[in-house]
Amino acid sequence: MDLLPSSAGAYGGKATEAYRKALSSAASAAAYAVLARSMARELLPEELRAAVRWGASLLRARFGCGAKEWRTLVVRSQTGGGSGREENLLFDAARTYLSTRLDPRAMRRLGLTLCAARDDGGLRSWTKRLFLEPGDSTVDVFDGVEFTWTSVEKSNGGGGGKKHASNGESGIGGDREFVLMLSFAAEHTDMAMERYVPFVMTSAEETRQRERSLRICLNEGRKWFSLKHHHPATFATLAMDPTLKQSIVADLDLFANRRDHYRRIGKAWKRGYLLYGPPGTGKSSMVAAMANHLRYDIYDLDLSQVHSTMLQWLLITMSDKSILVIEDIDCCCDAMSRAVDGKESKTPALIGDKDGGVPSDIMETPPPRARNTEITLSGLLNFIDGLWSTSGEERIIVLTTNYKERLDPALLRPGRMDMHIYMGFCCWEAFKTLARNYFVVDDHPLFPEIQELLAAVQVTPAEVSEMLLRTNDPDVALRGLTEFLKEKKQEQSKMQSTDEDKLQGKHEAK
Repeated sequence: MDLLPSSAGAYGGKATEAYRKALSSAASAAAYAVLARSMARELLPEELRAAVRWGASLLRARFGCGAKEWRTLVVRSQTGGGSGREENLLFDAARTYLSTRLDPRAMRRLGLTLCAARDDGGLRSWTKRLFLEPGDSTVDVFDGVEFTWTSVEKSNGGGGGKKHASNGESGIGGDREFVLMLSFAAEHTDMAMERYVPFVMTSAEETRQRERSLRICLNEGRKWFSLKHHHPATFATLAMDPTLKQSIVADLDLFANRRDHYRRIGKAWKRGYLLYGPPGTGKSSMVAAMANHLRYDIYDLDLSQVHSTMLQWLLITMSDKSILVIEDIDCCCDAMSRAVDGKESKTPALIGDKDGGVPSDIMETPPPRARNTEITLSGLLNFIDGLWSTSGEERIIVLTTNYKERLDPALLRPGRMDMHIYMGFCCWEAFKTLARNYFVVDDHPLFPEIQELLAAVQVTPAEVSEMLLRTNDPDVALRGLTEFLKEKKQEQSKMQSTDEDKLQGKHEAK
């Protein structure tokens, strides 16, 4: 049948109108999509959007909805050329990070190195490190997004020399350079650059901090000399009140995680602890436990070896994440003698001492020993809390003393010594920790008698430890400790009677 001209024109007009409506609908849908996407970015959290992207990527992969566009970052061991070559921090960080993510049960081939090391107790051990062999790859999932790491062995063209890997991994094959390639979907480029790469750097630093050997540094003149630190003390083995122990651990953890807080309030990232109490109560062990808990190096400052002008040089050469220790601070500075005036000063809230001062059960202190007059109180205060104290971050300052009442109040105020910790005589809870450490026992027939004696006798944890060290038999050791405590109780009773007689004689003489 032939189509008449008038009907053909009407048909064409309808088609044009339908086309225009379709275009209008498509434009409206696109506008709504753009608006919805903007609202989603503003209102939905990043974690939810990441989950949606991950689900969409799975659907596209399952139903074959188009090919993905990929991006690849090449991470070389060094950057630049010639004499201006610099180590690429991301390269070593990536290898350290991947060594904690590689699963030998899930991969057919992996590189393995073992390096000699020593644990915190000083015993010989091994550090294990897994790494990708050239040509192998692994997938790491971060916030629902897949990131593929591939190891590639690349020739330097004969002029580069050997590449010595810092982590003991493969990298000694003549003129060969090992390159890591990081691949991901193009839509996740911002996440890779702004979140994933910083996450890899941070995780690697945390791994190195956990695995590295701690060091203890001693000063001579303006220099520090370091040795490996293998003190086995931990908060689990410290013989002290459990509540006090928990409060110290909580304070240390809070300090270590408050970098942004200290920057926001405009204060140096440091904290001071005063450890005071009779000799033999575990002050040095407390410092070692702090270092092992936080994985910080220890700088043991001997003030008798320096004068005030050297303090700044020693301070700026300390590393971050470290503990500065000054032991027996009352014997180090002649200017502190002005604090010994018989008056009680106001100090920060004390930990372990409810009365706010030195407990009355501490015996009368002997006269102060001769002090080094090279260090003034002003110089020491500037060292602890002056402008030079901001030369590093994440530092802890620990002062120890047997006689807190000798110290100048200016040294004890908040901001210098923030927490005062009384290291007292051996209590029942401290003894139970020692018994568990030495003999792995939590109960014994002699425990009730020992508990009663400890409540009546002033004995230090060091004295109790000495009695427990004399034999490997817990029965013999605890009997010996019981006899020791009974003798100690008799001696203290005699001394108390003698003191009362002398005091009564003085009153009668008056």
